[in-house]
Amino acid sequence: MEPTSSTHSLNSAGKKNYILTAVCVVLLCVLLLTAVAVLWIKFNILNTENNQLQTTYNNLTIERDQLQTSYNTLTVERDQLQTSYNNLTIERDQLQRERDGYRSTLDLCDKGKCFSFDSSVYYISNEKRNWEESKQDCRDKGADLVIINSKEEQEFISKILSSRKAWIGLNDGDREGEWKWVDGTPLNTGFWANGEPNSYEGDEDCVVTGDNTDPVRSWADYPCNRQFIWICGKTVFI
Repeated sequence: MEPTSSTHSLNSAGKKNYILTAVCVVLLCVLLLTAVAVLWIKFNILNTENNQLQTTYNNLTIERDQLQTSYNTLTVERDQLQTSYNNLTIERDQLQRERDGYRSTLDLCDKGKCFSFDSSVYYISNEKRNWEESKQDCRDKGADLVIINSKEEQEFISKILSSRKAWIGLNDGDREGEWKWVDGTPLNTGFWANGEPNSYEGDEDCVVTGDNTDPVRSWADYPCNRQFIWICGKTVFI
């Protein structure tokens, strides 16, 4: 039986549908391949950028560590320099104190008879004054009425005084019986002569040394308005 026209039309339509489907599949494959290629390219680009960023990060980390090491080294050097500066400042101040001590000692010794013992110098006046005037004269010279801190110092002062009575920087003017040095410190060890202090003449608030032939136990209290020579003392070295 020969094919009819309707059968021929169906076959033609089927071929067209098949071709169209094939074309669509091919186009879809092309699109997929293109997409895969694009994604692959982008992946490679991103991977390259990531590697570059990682390299940059690593380099920056190394530089940061180097900078931190340099900072730590500079901090140590700065601290060492600060310590050296502080030590030099202390030494400078010490030298200035010694220089000032020498100058004041020279000034003190230019004005009278001067003696030295241990770290101190002593000036003995050539005239007699009351205790307050004697104290002021010592201070005018950059010193003070002598403060005696040891038996050895007391023996030395007795030796240079040669049995003369001289005011020292001790009194109980603020409260009877509470003996204090001119710098405000309380008396700890006294070198009183026998029977002293006794306030024999009344209101004997100031002290002389040399009131006894004993070079150690030679202190005595006297009225502060009595006239005696005086001895100034100044610490030169600390």
